[in-house]
Amino acid sequence: MKQPTPKTLGYRMPAEWEPQEAVWLAWPHNELTWPGRMLADVEGSYIEIIRALHTGQKIKLLVKNSDSEARIHGLLSRADIALKQIVFLRMATEDSWIRDYGPTFVTNRESRELAMVKWIFNAWGNKYDDLLGDNRIPHQMNRTVHLPMFEPGIVVEGGSIEVNGAGAVLTTEKCLLNTNRNPHLSRSEIDDYLKEYLNVREVLWLKDGIAGDDTDGHVDDIARFVNEETVICAIEEDPSDENYEILKENCERLKTFNINVIPLPMPGYVGGPDARLPASYANFYIGNDTVVVPVFDHRNDQRALDIIRQCFPTRRVVGVHATSMVHGLGTIHCCTQQEPRAF
Repeated sequence: MKQPTPKTLGYRMPAEWEPQEAVWLAWPHNELTWPGRMLADVEGSYIEIIRALHTGQKIKLLVKNSDSEARIHGLLSRADIALKQIVFLRMATEDSWIRDYGPTFVTNRESRELAMVKWIFNAWGNKYDDLLGDNRIPHQMNRTVHLPMFEPGIVVEGGSIEVNGAGAVLTTEKCLLNTNRNPHLSRSEIDDYLKEYLNVREVLWLKDGIAGDDTDGHVDDIARFVNEETVICAIEEDPSDENYEILKENCERLKTFNINVIPLPMPGYVGGPDARLPASYANFYIGNDTVVVPVFDHRNDQRALDIIRQCFPTRRVVGVHATSMVHGLGTIHCCTQQEPRAF
């Protein structure tokens, strides 16, 4: 870390609830991620996400080519979405999980400047060779926004970090200490990187992620800041469920950090007989005027929406059906990346 870092130059990663210029999404197209009818269902979920968010901020939407842009333009128009709020960017992605391969945006309050942190994306520990090409996307994005770019040279996905905008970042041991990410780095060295490139004072380590999560425990499925001192924490109420002990331990650890903890129920088992899917209400996205929450046709859907609504009384809270989307092993937070305003 001999080069200037965001911290040394006065940049920091804002909390998600701070003012945003735009939200970046990559339109779903990978039929290996969503085979058959599922891809059309996921497109429908994206339309609902965009409908919910576009009234409060720009939507910067990555599409494969001109033909895709024309088709998606028509879908959004028929959904009564104001197309002046949509910025189409032709960029061929391998998949849609821009939270993980996209950049982390950081801001400088004094200079009112925006910059990018471009981490290495290794497809969640080299699990998917066909998705490694998305590591190039931040450089392609930057050809459209022309921002200063910091490159730490370590593997980090956006879903593995959660900041409160006031000096703290949450992450998990299962992910960032995994030997398939940065085996050459110690825990204290990873702490130092996060402190320098997010400009935080403390790294708060949770232990594990939920069952079915191929990301090795991304924090955005288990614990989310809703203000500087409060975290929503996913809990499983069924003691026989495999997530019960995992989430209980994470909630207990959060309380030792002197943080207010609000329990958020889980949607129970989502998936087939052979594979559980990483379904969690915690994978919501906080936009300027709307919070978009994944729902799964479960009896806890309304409870979760009510809890999140109490945390964001000045924003609309909208549920978007995500049962097909989670077959791709992610939902709404995973497919979005905020671009904060540079002030």
